[in-house]
Amino acid sequence: MSNQFIDLRSDTVTRPSKEMKEAMFNAEVGDDVFAEDPSINALENKVAAMFGHEAAIFCPSGTMTNQIAIKVHTEPGDEVICHKEAHIYRYEGAGIAANSGVQAYLLDGPSGTFTLESAKAAVHPSDSHYPKSALLAIENTTNRGGGAVWNKEDIKSLSSWSRDQKMPFHVDGARIFNALVATNTNASEIGPLFDSISVCFSKGLGCPVGSALIGTKDFIAKAHRVRKRIGGGMRQAGYLAKACEYALDHNVNRLAEDHDKAKLLEQALKANAKVKSVMPAITNIVIFETESSEMNQKWLNHFKSNGVICLPFSNTSIRFVTHLDVSRQQIEKVCDHIAAFN
Repeated sequence: MSNQFIDLRSDTVTRPSKEMKEAMFNAEVGDDVFAEDPSINALENKVAAMFGHEAAIFCPSGTMTNQIAIKVHTEPGDEVICHKEAHIYRYEGAGIAANSGVQAYLLDGPSGTFTLESAKAAVHPSDSHYPKSALLAIENTTNRGGGAVWNKEDIKSLSSWSRDQKMPFHVDGARIFNALVATNTNASEIGPLFDSISVCFSKGLGCPVGSALIGTKDFIAKAHRVRKRIGGGMRQAGYLAKACEYALDHNVNRLAEDHDKAKLLEQALKANAKVKSVMPAITNIVIFETESSEMNQKWLNHFKSNGVICLPFSNTSIRFVTHLDVSRQQIEKVCDHIAAFN
């Protein structure tokens, strides 16, 4: 996309900075399929320790890390309990069914979250008529929930209960670093509550490629087999890992700036009478509702004609995502365009 546009479609549209490129260029590499890439090994050890776990595996995408986790945790015919708006259900190409032969039990709740009580109610009796409730999964932050963050006490309750049930607990943490910064929480506080964690380096942190799946050594050994089977093994991928390591060292705390920019957009949208409603901008995602599909298109046309591109999220809603490649000054310009719409 041309640099003349202010691109707010996603935090995945960023380009590596000069410093990140230098780190990539200087990476020491080897063959990761043979576990001989020192940069990948260092990244895996770093991110696993950060979240209080034993091991990690580097993959090209968050979809792959999520799907590997589901495959390792379940058997065909099992059921995964998740929110009806969860990324693993809505945006991963029916991977739950296609890759693992598993179905989803979908829960409802505000902003992509659900309660312990609803999770308990989703568990089937031990009866041959029902699938086995084999995996509990949450998303943090929640994409379709407008970047909402799970309450840490709710996560603790779900974790304790799932372990009593001997049911693994997975988090799709595509934007978990946004959640950590927004709540001033250390990764080591939240990581041990989960049996597996998917983290993404290309959302918010500015990397061109890369996600990691985190868990026990035994879990990650099984994940290696699944990654190989689905073609996720890479060779001299340490150049990518070095970008991710750079991002962990330099781009996590600055996510607070993206959250502040999202708040500016939220406030501007709330001030416009042509906006039906705005979801609270807790992290870096802003979703607003319009009165009709026709009005939605008028908003999109207005933004595009003023050099702003964003994502239609439904027939009557639009999503903005702030990121490191859009400055506060540019966000203020977008706010002016919002104010000018009538």
